[in-house]
Order: sequence, then structure tokens, then C-alpha cells
Amino acid sequence: MLTTADFLQYAQWSGIATLVFGAIAVLAFLLKWGIRFRLVGTTGFMLVLTGGLFALSLVPLSRTVIPGAVKYTLVYDNASTQTVIATSPNITPFELEATLRQAASNLYSFGRLGSRGDNQLTIRARTVIHPEPGVSVPLFLGQIKRTLASREDADMDIEIYLEKFDQLPNSTAS
Repeated sequence: MLTTADFLQYAQWSGIATLVFGAIAVLAFLLKWGIRFRLVGTTGFMLVLTGGLFALSLVPLSRTVIPGAVKYTLVYDNASTQTVIATSPNITPFELEATLRQAASNLYSFGRLGSRGDNQLTIRARTVIHPEPGVSVPLFLGQIKRTLASREDADMDIEIYLEKFDQLPNSTAS
């Protein structure tokens, strides 16, 4: 995976290329070349590309990896305080706790705003079970609440619904 240092290096090279294209565009205008307007467009594109690469060099792109966490899919996100993730029906309570912690870290963003005095991000984990052919039932297995005030939250509130694990096809609650 590319790091912020890689993006900074690419931004530097792109910046140098932008300056070169800008100089060629100025030279093209002075010498009245036929491609002078294309060079202006190329220089503008390079400016945008350089700005994007520089922005990517400022923001970390890494994801948190919690030992024991399993793959999850983001099902719902209101971009504020509520999200829902989907997991496999073969998950254990231990794996669910680790997965909820990983999702809480990965889904945190400074851009999330609390609503109506609620400054907590709630992530609910669910799976889908099929009690009989042709019937699908969503089953919520647990949730985690974390603060939106800071990235590090040592007081996350985790709830695992152990009674729901008895409804899973391969009951692993015990």
C-alpha cells in the first residue's frame, strides 16, 4: 500500500513536471506555437494532479488491523452517528468484538458530526440468516459506541448479544 511519504515524493515530481509544462507554455506563447493552448490545458491538469498528490501526502491512508477481526462490509452509514456493518454468520463472539473494534477505528472520521447532542458513533453488527428456504432474516449480533470528539477512545462501549448467537446456523456462543 502506498504511504504518505510515497505520495509526497510523487507530488514533488509532479510539481517539477508542472513547472516544466508551465515554462514550455510560456515559451509557446512567446514563439506563437500552434499548440500553446493545449500546453496551457496540460499545465492546468498537472496543477490539479500535483494538488491531489500533495493532499494525499497529508492524510494517512492506513487502516487499523485488530488481531482476531474478520472481514466486514459497510451496509449503512448516515455519515453522522449511525453505521451498520455486515459479517459472516459463522462469526464467534470473540471475532465479533475484535471486528467491532476494528470498524470503530476505521470508520472514525473528523468529518462526522454529532446530532442533537449525540456525540457518539454507534456501529451495529449484523448478519443474515435463512431459517427456511426463501426467507432471509437480519440478525443484529452486537454494537459498539465510541466518541466522535477524538480519534483515540479508551472508553468504547461494546455490547455483544450472546443470545442472538444461538440463532446462528453453527451456534458458537458456548
